[in-house]
Amino acid sequence: MDGLNASEQRELQSRLEKKQMKEFMTMYSNLVQTCFDGCVNDFTTKSLNSKEGGCVMRCVDKHMKGAERLGQRFQEQNAAMMQSGQMPGR
Repeated sequence: MDGLNASEQRELQSRLEKKQMKEFMTMYSNLVQTCFDGCVNDFTTKSLNSKEGGCVMRCVDKHMKGAERLGQRFQEQNAAMMQSGQMPGR
């Protein structure tokens, strides 16, 4: 962001925040769809039965742990590249 004036920096920051929010909402939507499709199959009641509820909890937990692990790996790779003098994304 060096070399940008204050207005350009605010615009860039705003665009980055919007992009991050869009990516988060996409990830959340995919998680909901995946867990719903894999776990919910009885539509005769308003609420989830215990089997469906447990399945949804395990599904969400599995995806959250996977996303956390992916984030950790990304940070490790980024740190290793910075240490070796490589620029991320190049």
